[in-house]
Amino acid sequence: MRPGQPHMQNGRPVPPSRAAAKEEIFVEGDFVVYPTHGVGKVEKIAVEDIAGHRLDLIHITFEENRMTLRVPVAKARTAGLRKLATRKMFDEALAVLKGRARIKRTMWSRRAQEYEAKINSGDPIAIAEVVRDLHRNSGQPDQSFSERQIYEAAMDRLAAELGALDETDKMTATIKLINFLKAA
Repeated sequence: MRPGQPHMQNGRPVPPSRAAAKEEIFVEGDFVVYPTHGVGKVEKIAVEDIAGHRLDLIHITFEENRMTLRVPVAKARTAGLRKLATRKMFDEALAVLKGRARIKRTMWSRRAQEYEAKINSGDPIAIAEVVRDLHRNSGQPDQSFSERQIYEAAMDRLAAELGALDETDKMTATIKLINFLKAA
């Protein structure tokens, strides 16, 4: 690979890792995405004494499950905390939904693990791939219970971010995504 050339994997350019990405500055009131919990809101950034150490902590509330997460500012990037996707990135995720489902011919348990990893990555494009692959239109065979659970988790994550981006609620965003899938 020559300098200046993007790193390639499976014939596709790979974006720089989160560690190589620019440092994001979080402020109170920002909506953020924590990979394993989805969309939350920065309530405050405060200095706290924990086990004899003074730490700058970002307090993130997840309204839906009434949870508050405290992430050290110094570890936010490595923990995968990020601001909401840009409109451009989310449009790319919506374009993925219009694509043809790509279902590997591997055992369901292996695919389920891959889908869970994509959901927990927090990447809207990867989550859109899960929604696309597991979405069923009328007339298609029903999903198994575990397929339905993974589909709903992915749809929930995608809708939460779209809702925050559009400044609407998650239900409105879910309806928008379902209509988008029907039109695909």
